[in-house]
Amino acid sequence: MTVVGADPMAESAPEQTGEQVSAAERPEAWWSVVWSSKKARVGVVVVGLYVLIALLAPLIAPHAPTDGSFVPLEPPSGAHLLGTNVGGQDVFSQLVYGSRVSLLVGLLGGTLATVIALVVGLVAGYAEGTVVDDVLSFVTNVALVIPVLPLIITLVAYSEVRGIGLIVGVIAITSWAGAARGKRAQIITLRNRDFVTAARFSGDGPLRIIFAEIMPNMTSLVAAAFVGAATGAIGAEAGLAVLGLGSSDAVSWGTILYQADAAGAVSQGLFAWVFVPGLVLAVLITAMSFINFGVDLLSNPHLREG
Repeated sequence: MTVVGADPMAESAPEQTGEQVSAAERPEAWWSVVWSSKKARVGVVVVGLYVLIALLAPLIAPHAPTDGSFVPLEPPSGAHLLGTNVGGQDVFSQLVYGSRVSLLVGLLGGTLATVIALVVGLVAGYAEGTVVDDVLSFVTNVALVIPVLPLIITLVAYSEVRGIGLIVGVIAITSWAGAARGKRAQIITLRNRDFVTAARFSGDGPLRIIFAEIMPNMTSLVAAAFVGAATGAIGAEAGLAVLGLGSSDAVSWGTILYQADAAGAVSQGLFAWVFVPGLVLAVLITAMSFINFGVDLLSNPHLREG
């Protein structure tokens, strides 16, 4: 008797146990696929260095980021590698500690936006054609047409407290719609597959089918959405801080750029104060974009190198 959900190729192939399957026949691990991309390797190494710097910030930075006991507006020197700002604080120390804020915003903002997109996209796709799908699709379409940047600026500008939590929340609730649309389309192509039908006939509920049966087959989409959302969150936090809307209780790369612009650092010849924070931010965003090249290989084997 044909078993619903069984692989047709398995019926004609010799029966094999898990121990008898050779290494060559096993699917390649996802991390091996990502690591096979040269660009992704560069991205992983660079992001790893940033994470290491953030974790070891108290050991790397010579001073506390808020220590204002130095002479203001000093040029770069052996004592202060990037000089000091208007408040007499060491810019290099602020740069090192600022990596914590950017990575934290990227991690939390990317995770939250991905979770929202997953829930909305998967539920809407599985319930295609129902009232639930209509409501979620309407909300998604509305979120897609709203200009994200002006909305973020407005929400943050009119908030009484500007902390990391607020910035992460605002970024997450304004950046999930595109990923949700993609996941809805993907689940529609998966919801009628044999393994889903088998799970349905075995009595599994919709939520278990969605999150235990279908979602594992969307790993590459989820990973790509997280990397994209995290990259966008880092850029958005920096942009808000440059506009003077950053967290009031944390030092970030955007905050350093805002202070440099307000103090006229370029006109005073303090170029390192401006360009170094911008450079490290650009390198981090580029490295995360490189990682996406490796993630793309998971969903499209034709892109794999060699």
